[in-house]
Amino acid sequence: MKITSPLIALLMYCISFTLHAQESQQFYFLKDYSYSNPDQEGLIDFYMEEALIPALKRNGISPIGVFKNHPKELTSDSLSHFYVHYPLRSLDQIAMLDDALQQDELYQKTAAPFLDAPHDKPAFFKLTTTVMKAFKDMPVMKEPSLFGPRKDRIYELRSYESPTPGLYRNKLHMFNEGGEIQLFDRLGFNAVFYGEVISGARMPNLMYMTTFEDRQTRDQLWKEFFESETWKSLERDPKYQHNVNKADILLLYP
Repeated sequence: MKITSPLIALLMYCISFTLHAQESQQFYFLKDYSYSNPDQEGLIDFYMEEALIPALKRNGISPIGVFKNHPKELTSDSLSHFYVHYPLRSLDQIAMLDDALQQDELYQKTAAPFLDAPHDKPAFFKLTTTVMKAFKDMPVMKEPSLFGPRKDRIYELRSYESPTPGLYRNKLHMFNEGGEIQLFDRLGFNAVFYGEVISGARMPNLMYMTTFEDRQTRDQLWKEFFESETWKSLERDPKYQHNVNKADILLLYP
């Protein structure tokens, strides 16, 4: 009879657990289409609803989030924006998905008005793509539990840039080991994802999305956040100083 020592059994369990954790950690793809007129908005809307989202679903991509910035919320570039966000199992899936869309005849046919728009009437002003790796303390995205009217919901996308790679890692530590994520959870911020930007226009950079039933709920929860002893302690902690030098706050709706 074969006997396995307790030490070897424990080692094999730890290796198995580590590999499982690594496999389950998601990557995120975020596309930001900026546009400047109603014709572009209509074309992007059509492309999302009739071509891109159905094609992504045919390739097993889910859930898919599509958002616009609230009209009353000013953006830094004075343009309007469409955002598309979805999870990936691995970075290899980016190239595989692009190849699949190129070979998808239904997608190519349906998306033609968008993909082949005239040069003097482009479908959008600019496209920015960001690739992220999920935070270790929230390795997979969560669909928010919201029950109020869709028109009132707030999806808050935040982007924090750091002055140096070292201070960026320091801010990640503040979220994970420091307890910032746990504070968001305790207060009920309904986080969708937290992501380390590994490719994008702004780096070093992290992004995350929280969700709220309405603007009033959002404002009240942030008030509780900043007044909490947990946040005050983190903010005063000498080891967490100067780790963010630019923060962008986008209030979106589905």
